[in-house]
Amino acid sequence: MRWDSLFADLEAQLDAADDGAAGELGERVRAEVAGVHLRDRLRGARGQVLGLRLLGGARVDGRLRAAGPDWLLLDEPTGEALVPLGVVTVVEGLPRALAAPAGPVEARLGLASVLRGVARDRSAVRVALLGEALGALTGTVDRVGADHLEVAQHPVDEPRRAGSVRSAVVVPLAALACVRRVGRPPG
Repeated sequence: MRWDSLFADLEAQLDAADDGAAGELGERVRAEVAGVHLRDRLRGARGQVLGLRLLGGARVDGRLRAAGPDWLLLDEPTGEALVPLGVVTVVEGLPRALAAPAGPVEARLGLASVLRGVARDRSAVRVALLGEALGALTGTVDRVGADHLEVAQHPVDEPRRAGSVRSAVVVPLAALACVRRVGRPPG
């Protein structure tokens, strides 16, 4: 009888220790996940097909080519889409993988830097704005400031020439929903 009590007591202690270890492990996992940023999950999803819902209801679907600290670049069937991370409301298809934190150079490569690259290569673009369900600005990104860009508006099937520019508009970066490159850079 004493042996039965001893074994029952030891078994109860082991069960309690297992429950405590499982609880501690669960707490550690929750603490680790609490420190994970969405941008690191997104950088870990390069090459995956994602569906993005944006503020205002627009949608972007494509294969994630790159992700920066405040932007995503997706390959769509018709071209590329540059999406500010701040306008994304839902990400569909995101795997659980994550990337190591960005290095110092990658961490500084923000939306304005990427847009300066678009301005440099003179690609025709369609600029979708937040809150504008219909239409988009079309033309070429001429200049990019710290918090805005300037778009020379012209038909996307014409190169940016003085005669084809209808107007130039300035757009705060905070108003961007998506910038789609629609043409090849002039050669």
